[in-house]
Amino acid sequence: MSKPQETDKTETADKGEPIDKKDKHDLLHRLSETLLSRRNADPETSYTAQLLAGGPDSILKKIGEECAELIMAGKEGKRLKIVWESTDVVYHVLVLLAFYGLGVEDVLQELRRREGISGIDEKKSRGGKDEKKAKEGHK
Repeated sequence: MSKPQETDKTETADKGEPIDKKDKHDLLHRLSETLLSRRNADPETSYTAQLLAGGPDSILKKIGEECAELIMAGKEGKRLKIVWESTDVVYHVLVLLAFYGLGVEDVLQELRRREGISGIDEKKSRGGKDEKKAKEGHK
């Protein structure tokens, strides 16, 4: 992954107001923390709690459905639909992370580790040993 050029204000909100990059990342952290807090919530009152109560199979099924919808949106080429479906995928992936007591920071840390490394080289470096290590870490 190549390192993006850093600027304080790079995008604008719908109203034309600049969005601070830090605020965008904070949103993902806040969402991740909220999802983690839903682990003990009532499934009758929280969709996230319903997914978490269903366990990994329930969450993974939902991720699969959302990924299929994203693929269809990508094939259609409708930008707004792509954004909607991407948002659904990200949300459900964050729910899976929360199920295992992980959060967005865990993913960001791994992205930082991979930054500047060729995708081909990174995949080669994982081989079979990292897969075994990852499985052991989730026992």
